Amino acid sequence: MSEWKWYVYILECLDGTYYTGLTWRMDLRYDQHASGLGCTYTAKRGVKRITYVEEHTDFEVARKRERQIKGWSRLKKEKLTSSKWGKEWC
Repeated sequence: MSEWKWYVYILECLDGTYYTGLTWRMDLRYDQHASGLGCTYTAKRGVKRITYVEEHTDFEVARKRERQIKGWSRLKKEKLTSSKWGKEWC
């Protein structure tokens, strides 16, 4: 049996804000967000693009990372998504 993979991701919304989430199926989850079925936040704002994705094999680690990123400022998220600052520095 293959090992589960979890993805922590950041989406840029049409209004310029960021949404951070966690999923085990990135392709399906993006389609849900894009169609307005992902969550209330992205349904109201629309989705422009995926700006960042991290892959994890441990759910608890991925969940903690999602919470960590959600608590960051916009500037810190932009540094992460621009590859000017990798996850090893977070």
